[in-house]
Amino acid sequence: MLYLVLIGVIALLSFSVQQNLKRKFKKYSQVGLSMGLNGREVAELMLRDNGIDDVKVVSVQGRLTDHYNPLDKTVNLSPEVYEGRSVMATAVAAHECGHAVQHARAYAPLKMRSALVPIQNASGRIMNFIFMAMLIGSLFLGMFTIEFAIPIIVACYFVFTVFAFITLPVEYDATKRALAWIDERSIVTGQEHDMAKDALNAAARTYLVAAIGSLIMLLYWLLQMLADR
Repeated sequence: MLYLVLIGVIALLSFSVQQNLKRKFKKYSQVGLSMGLNGREVAELMLRDNGIDDVKVVSVQGRLTDHYNPLDKTVNLSPEVYEGRSVMATAVAAHECGHAVQHARAYAPLKMRSALVPIQNASGRIMNFIFMAMLIGSLFLGMFTIEFAIPIIVACYFVFTVFAFITLPVEYDATKRALAWIDERSIVTGQEHDMAKDALNAAARTYLVAAIGSLIMLLYWLLQMLADR
C-alpha cells in the first residue's frame, strides 16, 4: 500500500509540474520577441558568440522535444521553437545552446551525465525485466521472489537517482548561461528576460521533481531490503 501511495504522490507531482510547464510555454509562446529573431537565429548567434562552429541547429518533430545531442553535436529544436519568434522560443533555443557551450567547455557534470547514459539505459531495461519476471514468477512459476529482486531494484534506483541529481546542475547551469547571454547580447528586454527566466525555471522543476521522486523510491526499496535482513 505504501508503495502505491508513493507512486501516486510522485505521479501527481510530476503531472502538476508538467502541466505548469505547458501553461508557461503556451503563455510565453504568444509573446513576441521585440528583437524579432526566431529560435534558429538565436541558437546560431549564441553558438557563434561562443566560438562554436561544429554544432548544427536542426528542426525535429514534436512539441517540447528540444534537446542538445553531444554525440552528433546538434541543437535539436521543435518546429515551434525553431521557427518561433517568441520569448519562449528564445529561452528554449538559448538553453539548449547552453548545453552545447557546456560540451565545448568540458563542463564536468555534463561529462559525468553523458558517461552515465549507457548505465542508466541498461538499468531501465533491467528494471523492466525484473518487474516482468516477478509478475510471471509469482503467477506461474513461484520462482522469482521479491527477496531476490530487491537488491537489484535498489542498485537500479541508485543509478537512476545519481543520474537525476547530476542532471540538476547540468540543467540549471545551461539556464544560467542562456539568461546571461540573452542579457549581454540585448536579445531581450528586462520584462522579456523575466518571462524567459520564468519559463526555464518551470522546465527545471520537472528535473527537480524527477530527482526527488527517484530518491524517494530508492529509500523505499533500501528500507525494504534492510527490513528483510
